[in-house]
Amino acid sequence: MQSPELNAFDYAEESARLSDEKGRIARLAAGLIEDGQTVILDGGSTVAAVAKELAAKSLHIVTKLASHCRRTGIGPHIELTLTGGYLDPRRRVMLGTFCEQMLSAIRADAVIMGIGSISEAGFSNNNTLVVGSEKKMVEIADKVIIVADRTKFGRGGMFPVAPLNAADIVVSDRDLASGYVDLLRRNGIEVILA
Repeated sequence: MQSPELNAFDYAEESARLSDEKGRIARLAAGLIEDGQTVILDGGSTVAAVAKELAAKSLHIVTKLASHCRRTGIGPHIELTLTGGYLDPRRRVMLGTFCEQMLSAIRADAVIMGIGSISEAGFSNNNTLVVGSEKKMVEIADKVIIVADRTKFGRGGMFPVAPLNAADIVVSDRDLASGYVDLLRRNGIEVILA
């Protein structure tokens, strides 16, 4: 019998939570990406929704999430590079040293990143393997786009990923509290509400 901790993260449940908001966030985030760009797609249910919205564009996508292959409807106009690494069966994302080494070897026009939590302290997450690859993505992307629904704000993550000013754009839902919008803007971040 598995411990309750092992079942704490349910990808299907996370994908269904606030699905309308995530769909709107995804459409706006995908609109920030231009044909011909190299884009890193992080893991997470909101980024998975963005992947689907990018299907009609001509891009090189780098991802650590195998399911992005299906969501983007891989065709001749999408080139796809998978990072490799350890496949976390609960999060359905590749993590670890091999993933980080591969990311270290490239640069990208943009990263579209989900995040565990956003607070005055910055962006954070609760899984050290996730944090390692997210830190690397922030380092190698010319533009950092965070996609996060309102429930990600004000929560404290255990491990820091980056300070707030590391992000260029945050796309969230229109029910995000105005105090968080002001916080992001004070840190030089463009805020787009879906």
